[in-house]
Amino acid sequence: MYMIEARNIYKSFGDLQVLKGISLAVKKGEVVAIIGPSGSGKSTLLRCLIHLEVIDRGSIIIEGQPMAYEDENGKTRYVPDKQIRQICKKIGMVFQNFNLFPHKTVLENIIEAPIVVNKVPKQEAVDMAEALLRRVGLIDKRDSYPSQLSGGQKQRVAIARALAMKPDIMLFDEPTSALDPELTGEVLKVMRDLAEDRMTMLVVTHEMGFAREVADRVIFMDGGEIIEEGLPGEIFCNPRSERTRSFLKQVL
Repeated sequence: MYMIEARNIYKSFGDLQVLKGISLAVKKGEVVAIIGPSGSGKSTLLRCLIHLEVIDRGSIIIEGQPMAYEDENGKTRYVPDKQIRQICKKIGMVFQNFNLFPHKTVLENIIEAPIVVNKVPKQEAVDMAEALLRRVGLIDKRDSYPSQLSGGQKQRVAIARALAMKPDIMLFDEPTSALDPELTGEVLKVMRDLAEDRMTMLVVTHEMGFAREVADRVIFMDGGEIIEEGLPGEIFCNPRSERTRSFLKQVL
């Protein structure tokens, strides 16, 4: 069974068509990196998978459960909101700009959703949050506020917060692009550790080293389409498409 199946997804904003028939499937425990130039639709694709954007056409299936499907007339329909919420609980997402609550401490940021959404008892949520903070190397920042953290620390808290919901799938939307280069490594280390634990991950990234070394598969997107996909060695050493070659020449 695939953890994520997206079939023939189209998405427009007004007259701008951002996704043009995207299809992909991600297996359990697989790390898939999505690379490509800015504006190619990578982030929009992730937002569609977690229902932050509504697709115009196509279907989305998460762990065998349809979220969006095409009816007998070819029109895309979504399952009821209650079902969507249950499906989206299986997915954690880490954004480019952290999205932490500024008025809450690190610990409070992490325990909020498990308590409110999953009805986890407070002490259990605190114990879990502390374990996650140890995992990402930030237990000493438990009572700090986001304004007291570096960008890399904020992003590690954001990862811990997503993991606190015990997702089966993690989506990362350019998690290091807002960071100084020296802070990027600490975030990528946490992501490498997750990959070693066989967390299913779909990662939009500009970090070619991560895509090459950690991903099981690399997808190159441009102009709202998947141009090419394959093993990291194939994509980076022997790309078939001229567009892929031209992109990699600029970034490597």
